Amino acid sequence: MGRMEGKTVIVTGAGRGIGRAIADAMLTEGANVCFGDLSADVGDVAAAATERTGGAASGTAIGVQVDVTQRDQVKAMIDEVVGRFGSLDVKFNNAGVNKPMNFLDVTEENWDFIMRINGLGVLIGSQEAARQMIAQGHGGKIVNTCSIASRQGFDNVAPYCASKFAVLSLTQSAARDLAKHKITVNGFAPGVVNTELWRQLDEDLMEIGASQKPGQAMEEFSSGILMGRPATPDDIVGTAMFLASGASDYMTGQCIMIDGGMILV
Repeated sequence: MGRMEGKTVIVTGAGRGIGRAIADAMLTEGANVCFGDLSADVGDVAAAATERTGGAASGTAIGVQVDVTQRDQVKAMIDEVVGRFGSLDVKFNNAGVNKPMNFLDVTEENWDFIMRINGLGVLIGSQEAARQMIAQGHGGKIVNTCSIASRQGFDNVAPYCASKFAVLSLTQSAARDLAKHKITVNGFAPGVVNTELWRQLDEDLMEIGASQKPGQAMEEFSSGILMGRPATPDDIVGTAMFLASGASDYMTGQCIMIDGGMILV
């Protein structure tokens, strides 16, 4: 039996990158998994995951297109998952965006775009998952994707840093309120991860003059990693699995740094 056998898990932002790796891992370990994503092809992603990870211990995957800033869509996703699998045990609030701008150039539009998805999306996702878990009466786990940017501000991504500080704060606030319902709320904080988001970030930083050549931004950000390299999505999976499994039952309100030693706190 897999470590997540019999559990139902939702992962938002599961169309690619860290979210996809986490959803794949949950599926492989026996969970029934909802791949939630804004992309219209998330159903194909979920079907491919089922085929790729298929085995005796594997669960079932479905894909649901969802905008995490729209409460009605989040509720509909949870209703669909519970209708299909009977319960919701773990919710990963992983969907997130970034759009670098030099600090003095940050606009209200840039701020609202990032904060709405990264901050409000986590609030709504946590609230609606908690409501379902409370109704079920046997607790649950909420896991939020924080970032090294939840521990330190960076000049070209101020709204992103603010949004991730918000995620850290929401994790702590939710943990305090939901503990009485046996719901734990934790997070993990990646650093530089070689994903589509970071590759886009590299291009965006060149556009605003913060770097001059392809790969420069990732190289410079990675220079202080004690482990000597950026992470891959698979490097994040072990921590995510720990937070989703029974191994973390006595942990709540925490954010685990998983950055190769970039930020020491």
